[in-house]
Amino acid sequence: MRQIIRAAAVAVLLGGFTAQAETITIATVNNNDMIVMQRLSSTWEKETNNKINWVVLEENVLRQRVTTDIATGGGQFDILTIGSYETPIWAKQNWLATLDDFPKNYDLNDIFRPVREALSADNHLYAAPFYAESSFTMYRKDLFDQAGLKMPDQPRYDDIERFAKALTKPDQQQYGICLRGKPGWGENMAYFDTLVNTSGGRWFDESWKPQLNQQPWHDALSFYVNLLRNYGPPGASSNGFNENLALFSTGHCAMWIDATVAAGFVSDKKSSQVADKVAYAPAPIAKVPNGAHWFWAWALAIPKTSKKASTAKSFLAWATSKDYVKLVANTNGWGGVPPGTRKSTYDSPDYRKAAPFAPLVEQAIQTADLAHPTAQPVPYTGIQYVAIPEFQAIGTTVGQLVAAALTGQTTVDGALQQAQDQTTAMMEQAGYTQ
Repeated sequence: MRQIIRAAAVAVLLGGFTAQAETITIATVNNNDMIVMQRLSSTWEKETNNKINWVVLEENVLRQRVTTDIATGGGQFDILTIGSYETPIWAKQNWLATLDDFPKNYDLNDIFRPVREALSADNHLYAAPFYAESSFTMYRKDLFDQAGLKMPDQPRYDDIERFAKALTKPDQQQYGICLRGKPGWGENMAYFDTLVNTSGGRWFDESWKPQLNQQPWHDALSFYVNLLRNYGPPGASSNGFNENLALFSTGHCAMWIDATVAAGFVSDKKSSQVADKVAYAPAPIAKVPNGAHWFWAWALAIPKTSKKASTAKSFLAWATSKDYVKLVANTNGWGGVPPGTRKSTYDSPDYRKAAPFAPLVEQAIQTADLAHPTAQPVPYTGIQYVAIPEFQAIGTTVGQLVAAALTGQTTVDGALQQAQDQTTAMMEQAGYTQ
């Protein structure tokens, strides 16, 4: 009886979303923050008497599974882990439930405005942000000091190349730079898009004509291939975020340019061998500052096909709340809380003390401009993606060609011409160009 009363009280706290005990199925990505959420979700299960069936997948597989399921109305999942790319597109397809009726104590205005806007369409919220990120440079301060090197306040890519050369020692399994090489629109292309942007490039001109065989793309890909071949770890074309996190945390990378969310992991003494040796700087710039650092949010959404939307919404309200942040802080320490979403987190003295990188992360998120990602005018939004439904296929195809150039299966020019031809064909088929 006491359990029932407690569950009812929690239901009221979460806005009356729950009715009777149910089992919901959640599809999520196998990164650290989501694994923590999975582990701590037993708290919500005990409080509400509901159960969760978890489907935890590698990022590329997750994207394929949830996209296929929602596009076909499969109804396998009650909650989807999706990003700022999919949310507005799927909302306009009427595939997602709105989240406008969260309880007042959820404090929607506490979420950073760029994050709310990225997960909304037509002024309605369609996904609750679990964490948000930009990108920046992580580097080994001890190795820089030993080599007499100093990271500039705003590094440039010629600085990065010079540092990588000086700090590569293959005989010690120490490599100057780690970057994403695993093909995928959300893997190698997430990073590579920013390199194209800051090199002065763009995906499409104002008439939606692909620009992938233009000089900025050639400059970016030549630089990327040479940097990783000369100063990156062996097998870089197989490394995504998780693989590079493992390499950096075990002392094999002098620098790593990637998601700001990584800071909480590489600075955690429980999981990182270099926790007290890491420093941070903004993402590097090449020719122009536009689009040099990305914006992304991993979020939780409810497909319209869910028959358990009320229970699903209860979990969303719990897993993205201020109280969840405190639960993670109490369990794993403040340095491990989901970053990038709530002003209250960044206002917390405890968080600022545990996460000295917090001001840099907040600045990167607040200054990432999805509406103006390039120096040249473009018809799209998105920094490390193009916010059109066709981009998943286009980005993955181009990512495979970028990886092929990295491994030497094709030349830089060959990869870019194939990328141009295949993207042109896909855009023509979709009706963007004639």
